Amino acid sequence: MSSEGTNGGLPTADDIVTADDVRAARERLEGVVHRTPLDRSTTFAERSGATSVGLKLENMQRTGSFKSRGAYNTMAQLSPEERERGVVASSAGNHAQGVALAGRLLEVDTTIVVPEVTPSAKIEATRGYGADVVVEGDIYERSYEHALELADEENLSFVHPFNDEAIIAGQGTVGLELLEQYPELDTVLVSIGGGGLISGIATVLEARDPDVRVVGVQPEGASHAKPSLERGEIHELSDVDTVAEGIADTRLLEKTFAVVREHVDDVVSVSDREMSVAVTLLAERAKTVAETAGAAPLAALLSGTVDVDDEHVAVVVSGGNVNLSEHGELTRTGRMELGRYAEVRLAIADWPTGVETLTATVERHGAELDVLERARRTATDDPNRTPVTVGVAGSGPEHLSDVLNALDERNGISVAEDTLDE
Repeated sequence: MSSEGTNGGLPTADDIVTADDVRAARERLEGVVHRTPLDRSTTFAERSGATSVGLKLENMQRTGSFKSRGAYNTMAQLSPEERERGVVASSAGNHAQGVALAGRLLEVDTTIVVPEVTPSAKIEATRGYGADVVVEGDIYERSYEHALELADEENLSFVHPFNDEAIIAGQGTVGLELLEQYPELDTVLVSIGGGGLISGIATVLEARDPDVRVVGVQPEGASHAKPSLERGEIHELSDVDTVAEGIADTRLLEKTFAVVREHVDDVVSVSDREMSVAVTLLAERAKTVAETAGAAPLAALLSGTVDVDDEHVAVVVSGGNVNLSEHGELTRTGRMELGRYAEVRLAIADWPTGVETLTATVERHGAELDVLERARRTATDDPNRTPVTVGVAGSGPEHLSDVLNALDERNGISVAEDTLDE
């Protein structure tokens, strides 16, 4: 890891949080958060060329993500007067639940401001912990600004999602567990939104074993950390465009930037499609549900973005709060990227008898007919054929090709020229 000192008046990493702060946070969190498992994956090691891969499953943490660690550590240190007045926070969902849970455990009233893109599952879970939820802003930054206004107007303590010493220290307890569970660790891959999680983990690893490489992962549509490190100053995006709403921040802030700059070795970016593949494979191979933000580090591992040959690699699966319908869409996209799912437009003769022929043909070839819908007729469609859209799942590109080739005019079915996806 690098250590470059100050940056234009910014504090150094040690001025913000130390390994001792993280150890103190761990004591506060005793009995409050889970020691999440480290699941070794032979499959992902073989796919990436690593000697071993360990999945740090923070999606199995209370509230479904690591965020409860930092939120409780912060709120447990509020004065009695601050607890009495209550707190406000802004969040894309996971920090919201962490603050809400901490509020319930510490008997502190909580108000959470979330952006419009926040999944309904996260909003309902936050309300379930007893918090008042305010939906405000098209992106996280607008929610953040509104929360600050509420804090000022109602004299509430603002619990920042990442740019706070106690938050960083709480998230750093993930790093302490990693060192104990995976002593041979060479590289750790961590998602970056605002940088609180990676700052805490990097602080611990720098203090205990500076040879361990820490690599941050961001979506291509919200990649602000790499330009910040390259320019030596905080780079703010004007907008973000990613399915990974949990790490759709527009910038680091002063404290996380200082820590990331000194202790993080590299930052890479992955596409939404690569994250969808990672979500799919986590479900299939690791039997675990992850949101796109939580799957981003695995996407970096499997896409070859980070060279991990012959290394022991930890992948922090930071969260699993995703709607079931959204998870289904992500895994369908992932299967398309893997060449195991095709969505095509067909023309069927003898409706509805042709549907039986279609179903039988797909089943005979060992594939799965996932979707079958009548399509809107166009000017190019044969009036004597019924256009349909089908989704077919198979074992791979060759298998799907064989299935589609079996659907031909001899059995009254043809693949339309305007195939939706090949």
